[in-house]
Amino acid sequence: MKKVRWGIVGCGDVTEIKSGPGFQKARDSELTMVMRRNGDLARDYARRHGVARWTDDAAELIGHPEVDAVYIATPPNAHSDYALMCAAAGKPALVEKPIATHYEEGAVIVEAFRAAGVPLFVAYYRRAMPHFLKVKQVLDEGTIGAPRTVHISHFERPAQPGPGGALNWRVDPTVGGGGIFVDIGCHALDFLDYLFGPVAEVAGFAANRAGLYAAEDLVSAAFTFENGVLGSGEWCFTAHRAFEQTRIVGTEGEVAFSFYAPHPIVVTTAGGVQEFAIGFPPHVHQPLIQTAVDHLLGRGQCPSTGETGIRATRVIDIVLRAYGERIK
Repeated sequence: MKKVRWGIVGCGDVTEIKSGPGFQKARDSELTMVMRRNGDLARDYARRHGVARWTDDAAELIGHPEVDAVYIATPPNAHSDYALMCAAAGKPALVEKPIATHYEEGAVIVEAFRAAGVPLFVAYYRRAMPHFLKVKQVLDEGTIGAPRTVHISHFERPAQPGPGGALNWRVDPTVGGGGIFVDIGCHALDFLDYLFGPVAEVAGFAANRAGLYAAEDLVSAAFTFENGVLGSGEWCFTAHRAFEQTRIVGTEGEVAFSFYAPHPIVVTTAGGVQEFAIGFPPHVHQPLIQTAVDHLLGRGQCPSTGETGIRATRVIDIVLRAYGERIK
């Protein structure tokens, strides 16, 4: 191939700005077809984004001869069905995070692609964004010495009902496998895996204190990485204010940054305080999409694969055992 022609299964909100345009703007990449169960919405998306083909049938898209690779952008409860269809068709896939609603389901997906000899990527796009690569550079260059601990703090105000009083699917465990901790907390756990390697041990507690929905709204966890770094985190999604920061402390300093807002990265050492205002790109998936394209064209390696992407789900499963069995 000289170009990767993509199809999207599930062209919902995440594909409007965060991901969809990235498939058209990445080098040697093209978005050729989109699918949504509602054909009228699929046609409208294709018209607005200049995509040549649309369908309401995922099998048609996955099997289309002008689709080389598939981006699965549905909620997690549909990832398995579509991913296994891609593996059976011999089509590489980029699956939205988390890879599945629970670890066992994700393991089946990873094994199917391994057995088929087909590349599988997971949309943990922070592994490729310049903002986060700067954090990695700070660690790799030894600016803060040897990392010793990392702590995640993530507080949000309660989720507000949408039109008609319906809550977002992200707090419906039957769709997402859990709540907001599963939906976006996985990004932090995955990126720390990228920095420090896999988590060796994890323990945690989860609860629902506000009773606004069935999923967890309060989580506390502690973990040890294989490289010896100790970590902890606290997530409260019914707090009085929104606040989110991760801090890594080393033997010669510390670095603090945000996962979900383009705040400056703050590095503190004996030499003083430095701030790096890098910001986020307009289409946050695009850098990772480029690595997937380069991978498929034989000129690079995507940093987020099925093997790496499933590890955050394993950690989440262990933490949420304290709240109850995950949706299966």
